[in-house]
Amino acid sequence: MRTILIAVLIWASFSVLAQNNIKGTIVDLTGKKIAIQSIFGERTKTIDSTFTDSTGQFQLTMKGRLPGMYRLYWAKEGMVDVIWNREDIHFKTTEINPEDSLKFIGSIENQLYQSFIRMDRMNQSKLQVLVPVIDYYPSHDAFYKTVIIEFENIQKLQQRFLDSAANLYPNSYAVRLAKVYSSPFIPAAMNKDDRMTFLKQRYFDKVNFSDTSLLRSMVFPNKAISYMSLYSNNRLPQKQLEAEFIKAVNVILGAASVNPDVYRFLLDYLVSGFDKFHFDEVITYIADNFKDPSSCEDQTRKSALQKKLETFQKLAVGKTAPELEVPDIKGKPVKLANIGSEYTLLVFWSTACPHCVAMMPRLKEFYAGQQPKRFEVMSVSIDTSRTEWTTYLKEEKLNWINVSDLKGFAGKSADDYNIYATPTIFLLDREKKILSKPITLMELEQALRDHQLIR
Repeated sequence: MRTILIAVLIWASFSVLAQNNIKGTIVDLTGKKIAIQSIFGERTKTIDSTFTDSTGQFQLTMKGRLPGMYRLYWAKEGMVDVIWNREDIHFKTTEINPEDSLKFIGSIENQLYQSFIRMDRMNQSKLQVLVPVIDYYPSHDAFYKTVIIEFENIQKLQQRFLDSAANLYPNSYAVRLAKVYSSPFIPAAMNKDDRMTFLKQRYFDKVNFSDTSLLRSMVFPNKAISYMSLYSNNRLPQKQLEAEFIKAVNVILGAASVNPDVYRFLLDYLVSGFDKFHFDEVITYIADNFKDPSSCEDQTRKSALQKKLETFQKLAVGKTAPELEVPDIKGKPVKLANIGSEYTLLVFWSTACPHCVAMMPRLKEFYAGQQPKRFEVMSVSIDTSRTEWTTYLKEEKLNWINVSDLKGFAGKSADDYNIYATPTIFLLDREKKILSKPITLMELEQALRDHQLIR
C-alpha cells in the first residue's frame, strides 16, 4: 500500500496541472471510432469522438469539461471508464476485455482509483471468507482470535490507505469516490444480526451527499443499490419485500436530504427503478411521502419529477383511473369513461414488445371464454407505426377496443399513466377504480380469477 502511494507521489512530481488531453492506445484496434461519453448516474451522453490510428492510438481534448467520470466507448463490450480531474490521462489496454488489461501510464487520479478498486475487491473477498469463521468457529480457539485480528486489520489497512491518499491529494476526485464506496468499519466481535443492524445504521457515514460533483459518476446509484441489498431477501413475498425496501428508501432519502440536487437525483432514480420492477407499494409510498424540493405549487411550473410522483399517487390501487381519450383504428376518439362493462382491462402494449406479443394469445383466450361477458379490454398501443399496429391487429384478430395515438412513449396516454415499459396492465371496476395492477401473465390470470372473470 505504501509503495503504491509513493509511486503515485513520484509521478505527481512530474505532472503538469490543468491539462486537457486523454491519450490512449487500444492494442489491435486500428481505424476505429472512439466516442467519449459523459456519465451522470446511470445515464451517458456522447460528447465527442475521434478515430484510432494504425497503431491503435487516439487523443481527445477535455478542455472546458467538468471533473468527473467519463466513458470511452468503441463497441458493446469495448469500453473503459476514466476519471478526468484537469490532468492529462495516458492509458493502454486491449480491444477484448479492456478493463482487465487497463493500465494507466499517466494520471494520478486513475492510478489512485484503480489501486483502491483492486484493493477493495481483494479485501472484500477476504472479509467474506472470514465472516463465516467469526460466526460459527468456537470462540475459545486460538485460530478464532487470529481471525478476529485479521478481520479488523484488513479494514484498518484500507482506511489508512484512504487517509494517506486524502492527505497527499486533498482535492482528488478519486479519493472522494473511494470514500463513498468504502464500507463502515465493522467490529469483529459483532454477531450476524448486530452486524446487519450496524451496517443499516452506519452505511452512509462516509458519504458526502453535499458533493454534487459526484453526480457525474455512478457512485450514488451504486451506493443506493448496494444499501438496498441489505434489505433484499428472495424468500420474502413481494408485499414483505416492498415493506423492507420502504425502510431502505427512508434511510437513503433521509441521508441525501442535506443537498437538494443529490436528493432530487436519488428520488428520481429510486422512483424509476422501482417502477421498472413494478414495486407499486414502494412507489406509492414515495409519492405520498416525498416531493421534488425544486418543485413549486404552481401546477404549470411543476417539475417533471414532481408530476411523475403525483401521477403515481393517482394510479394507486383503490384510486379512480385517470380519464383516457385515444383514437381507435379509424381515428374515432374512444373514452375510457364511456366503456360500460362491469370490469375493464386496460392494457398498454406495443408490437415491438416481445412480452406483449407473447401475452396476447392467452389474453385472447380469457376474453373469448367469458360466459357471460363481464370485462372489456381497452388495448392502448404504444406503437409509432400505424402499419405495424394495424397489421398486427388484423393478423391476430384482436377484436376488443384497440386505440393508439401513435406517439409511442411521448403520447399523452403514456404520460398520464407513467408508462415507461410494456406491458403495463390495470384491472378496473365499473366506476373505473383500480382494483389491481398485474405484472406477469400469471398475475393477470390470478387477478381475473380473484374477481371470478375466468374459470
